[in-house]
Amino acid sequence: MKRTKKVAAPKRIDSQAAMTKAVKGICNILRRDKAKGARLYVPELTWMLFLRFLDLQEEQKQKRAAAQGDTFQPVLAAPYRWRDWAAPFDRAQNVEAQIEAQAQGWKRRQLVEGRAKNADGDKVGFIEFVNGDLFPQMQALGEQPGATHLQKVVAEIFRTKERTVVASETNLQDALDRVHALSEAEISDRHMFPISQAFEGLLPTLGEKKSDGGQFFTPREVIRVIVDAVNPQLGDKVYDPSCGTGGFLIEAYKHFLRKNPTATQLESLKGDTLWGREDGEEVIPILLANLALHEVHSPRVWHGNTLTNVATYGDLWEGAPAQFQCILSNPPFGSKEGKDAQARFTFKCGKAQILFLQHLLDSLAEGGTCGMVIDEGVLFHTKTAAYVNTKRKLLDECDLWCVVSLPQGVFVNAGAGVKTDLLFFTKGRTTKRVWYYDMTLTPEFRPRKVNKSNPMLYDDFADFLMRLRLPADDPGRVSERSWWVPIEDIKGRNFDLKATNKNAPDLSDKRTPAQLMGIISEAQKEIAAGLLALGWSGK
Repeated sequence: MKRTKKVAAPKRIDSQAAMTKAVKGICNILRRDKAKGARLYVPELTWMLFLRFLDLQEEQKQKRAAAQGDTFQPVLAAPYRWRDWAAPFDRAQNVEAQIEAQAQGWKRRQLVEGRAKNADGDKVGFIEFVNGDLFPQMQALGEQPGATHLQKVVAEIFRTKERTVVASETNLQDALDRVHALSEAEISDRHMFPISQAFEGLLPTLGEKKSDGGQFFTPREVIRVIVDAVNPQLGDKVYDPSCGTGGFLIEAYKHFLRKNPTATQLESLKGDTLWGREDGEEVIPILLANLALHEVHSPRVWHGNTLTNVATYGDLWEGAPAQFQCILSNPPFGSKEGKDAQARFTFKCGKAQILFLQHLLDSLAEGGTCGMVIDEGVLFHTKTAAYVNTKRKLLDECDLWCVVSLPQGVFVNAGAGVKTDLLFFTKGRTTKRVWYYDMTLTPEFRPRKVNKSNPMLYDDFADFLMRLRLPADDPGRVSERSWWVPIEDIKGRNFDLKATNKNAPDLSDKRTPAQLMGIISEAQKEIAAGLLALGWSGK
């Protein structure tokens, strides 16, 4: 008989670092088994955290319904709830009484003590139950008659999950115990959604070197800056056509919460405010779980190719508006698209970012605002008609009110070393002039070096955000890092939008060769005099 090990709850968690450390402890268990890299252990931990969170939510809803005398319709029935098969059980309790009462961990006890049997009367092991019963049950939820939106979300999270990557029953149970203990730890009041905080601490590993998941991860500091600059308002519908792990949507949700929404507005935030599209098969479960863990109970995610409009699963997109008041996005760098995608756009081009930019323009409502990351090559490229015409359309249909030049290396942890910029534009009025801000310089006006050990921080953007909030004609808008460019100059450069900072102080060495030779000669004389004073003759 396998014995379950009691796992002590973590000590009080009062910081993101403490939460991240606790999560890494779970990841270490998964790594010592078959989940050797982030692309394996992040999805594995995703479904565990999600099912634990779902069970906590279901327990709260059941208690509330009982208190109000209402009928409660669970998303999952026994024995597929976390409390049945994953939660630790009390070994001191009588096993028959525990199973009859469906007390915490009753199904798990059945499985680990060899009491569970299939229809043929054969014993069912713990991992056999997870792979052969639990996962298929999750996948079938969305197809049952009258399936709720949340049941469809569960089905989509598990749609391609055939088996756990953990081979050892002991390791799997250890990981489950740690997840359960983490959810019961004493959490600082500053952590609004404890499990979501754990998940947030895990996602950056997707962008680490060799993890091969960076295309789904945008640095959270950059996301915060974009959301703060756009400043979406309560009531706006927010859209990200390439939403990866959901960073922009989650940050927009947090932004809305800081505006103290009413109960009605909060319900809308959790149900029909955040909309996203994503094509990555392996990232969809992470995306949906991330939204659900932040209490977005009805994630509105379309699974498929945004540019071809071919859906893999579109049921969660029901009721989507044709256009959105706010778009936040970081379209994929460098990806190529075929003729099936190009056929849907006015300006044909294999470069996905050009097609995405056209999609954003089409998806933005009149008066709506977009903040996005873009490869700087798109801005200065003027030799291809699709590039030029797309940028002309942007400036004709929208007010491009800001371009931020980022330093090289901002996305290096996400596997992209390309130079990038931020674009901000509002649809419904043409561009008269563009305000540029140069983030490539340090406060000392030296070239800013960004790498894994020296990433861009939110505070690095303080001067940018301060000047952005000034009136457009305020003299403070112009500085050593910021300047205006009239539309006539941009058109004269054939719509080259690249930032060229002519306001930066020139700190280069202005000394002439003759002056430098004089300095060297004087230094040599001083050295010779010093040596002579020491009694060195040079012979």
